[in-house]
Amino acid sequence: MGRTAVVLLNLGGPDQLESVQPFLRNLFRDPAILRLPGIFREPLAWLIARKRSREAQAIYAHLGGGSPLLKNTQAQAQSLEKRLGRHFRVFIAMRYWHPFTEETVREVLAYRPGQVILLPLYPQFSTTTTASSLKCWSETTRKTGLNVSTRTIGCYPAQRGFVRAVAELLDETLQKVDDLSQTHVLFSAHGLPKRIIEAGDPYQKQVEQTVQAVMDEIKMKERGCFYSIAYQSRVGPLEWIGPATDGEIKRLGRTHKNVVLVPISFVSEHSETLYELDYQYKILAEASGVNKFFRVPTVGIHPEFIEGLAELCCQDASHDDFVCSQGEENCFCQGVNANV
Repeated sequence: MGRTAVVLLNLGGPDQLESVQPFLRNLFRDPAILRLPGIFREPLAWLIARKRSREAQAIYAHLGGGSPLLKNTQAQAQSLEKRLGRHFRVFIAMRYWHPFTEETVREVLAYRPGQVILLPLYPQFSTTTTASSLKCWSETTRKTGLNVSTRTIGCYPAQRGFVRAVAELLDETLQKVDDLSQTHVLFSAHGLPKRIIEAGDPYQKQVEQTVQAVMDEIKMKERGCFYSIAYQSRVGPLEWIGPATDGEIKRLGRTHKNVVLVPISFVSEHSETLYELDYQYKILAEASGVNKFFRVPTVGIHPEFIEGLAELCCQDASHDDFVCSQGEENCFCQGVNANV
C-alpha cells in the first residue's frame, strides 16, 4: 500500500497578539468572505483589520495571548494519524495563518505520497469555509507542481462518528442538570450573511441536519426538554441568518430556564467557544435571568469523532474524486468542487 497524505483544512488563528491584525487582514482579503472586487476589497480589508484589531487583541489576551486552535488541531491530527496507521501521515493547512496552505503543500511534496485526502474540519459545507480552503489548495498545488491523486471530503454534517461524539458530550452535560423539563438545549453555529444562504449556500440546511441527527441519537423527545438553533458571531451591517444566539439567551432568561449551549459547527475550542460562549454568553445568561448555564465541549479528540474522520478517509479508498459523506451525487458541495 502506498503512502497517503491526509490534509486537515481549517481556519487558523493568530499565535500571538502581534499576529492579530495580519490574521484579520488575511481573513477579510478572501473574496469568499468579503465579496467585493479586489480593487475595493484590498483597502477595505486593511481598514477592517486595523479597526477590529484592538478588540480582537483583548479577546486573545483573555485566552493567554493567542489562539489555541493550532494546538487543538495538532492534537486531532496526531489522534487521527495514530488511528489510520503507518501508511498515513496527517498534515494541517490553515487558511488565514500559519501553517498556510503554501507551507503544507511543500511538506506534502517532501513526503511524496501516492495519494492526498483533503479533509476540511468544517462538518457543514459553506462557500465561506470549505470552498475557500479547497480553492486555495487547488491554486497552490497548480503553482507548486503537486500533481497527486487527490480525494476530497466535501461535507459530513450527519456523519455517524461526529454525531455520536456531539451526542455523548451533550448527554454528559445533561446529566448535570437537575430538571430537564425546565431545560432548553440551544445549538449555536457560526452565522452567515443572509444573502449568502439565499444564493444557494447549503450551510444552514446542513447545520439543521446535524442538529436533527444529534437529537435522534440522544432521543431528546423522550427527555422532555426543548431545543432550538441559533447563530453567533455576527459582524458588519448586513442582515444575518437567525435567530441570534445572544437574543435566544435573553429570551430564555425571561423564562428562568436552564440553558445548555452546544457549539454545533465548531470541532475545536478557539476564541468563539472559549471567549464568546464561555465568557460573554455566560455573563449574558446570568444577567438575563437564566437559571443555570451549561456549555457542552466541542468534539476535539473525542474517540467517536476521530473514528468518524478515519472512516471518511478510508471509504472508497480507490476513488479519485470528490466524496460527499451524505451519498448525494447532486450535493451542493460537489457542484462547488467542479468550479475549484
